[in-house]
Amino acid sequence: MSASLHESAKPTRGRFFDQHIVVTGAGSGIGRAIALRLASEGARLTLVGRRQEPLDETGENSVSVGGGGALVMPCDVRDRAQVFSAFDEMEKTMGKLHGVVANAGLGGPNFPGDDDTFSQFIDTNLVGTYHCLRAAQRVLVPSKEAQPVTRNMVVISSILGRIGVPAYTGYCASKTGLLGLVRALAAELATEHVQVNAICPGWVATDMARDGIEGMAGAMGVSYEEAHRIAMEPVPAGRMSKPDEIAGMVAWLMSPDAQGVTGQSLDMNGGAWM
Repeated sequence: MSASLHESAKPTRGRFFDQHIVVTGAGSGIGRAIALRLASEGARLTLVGRRQEPLDETGENSVSVGGGGALVMPCDVRDRAQVFSAFDEMEKTMGKLHGVVANAGLGGPNFPGDDDTFSQFIDTNLVGTYHCLRAAQRVLVPSKEAQPVTRNMVVISSILGRIGVPAYTGYCASKTGLLGLVRALAAELATEHVQVNAICPGWVATDMARDGIEGMAGAMGVSYEEAHRIAMEPVPAGRMSKPDEIAGMVAWLMSPDAQGVTGQSLDMNGGAWM
């Protein structure tokens, strides 16, 4: 795998025009929706993930919606050296960084025993996010004291950072840990004019959600449709969120409209957790 650049002839002059933003886990689902939303408002993007082909597809789409170009940087967020090297390289091509969206993550259950995958969730979702935020911190655009420039770090956590679910010990622990990371880093970086926030989505209509409901259906011996109905019962709104809706919240958090919002964990779950 190698870096690839998708250049833009005429970027949109939106809220993020001429801003360089990194999106991790940008190859599909929520990450891709976030990348395309930011691109549609003029951002230059660096797209990080383990699979180059879907990242390249996101990069091509980001240019078509008006983005200022996209650099694809295949990278395993669990590998600290690889992450820091990737962030250093992206600065050379795309310029100083204005923000990062740490979305890359692993979903699913884990079970006790010799094959317990608990540590994989911690290493990817929590430690991998930490690597990305620290690497981003080193290459953020300078903030002038006379006219402070607010830079943003947005972390995608989960409703399972709020509640517990049987068999999801690794996922719940990692997503809960992200909320503590956000609070501590927000306090640490506040004087540097860096805002750090988390979004906690509930059910979102992605392939990961479909896999989860298929797993429920198999465990309960019911149809996918019935499992979906059962999954929606605790959700007052009675529906899943859409990836574009999560992307809209990210765009707001990274915009001047969210000035002063830091250290927060914002819930988007149709009322399933209040």
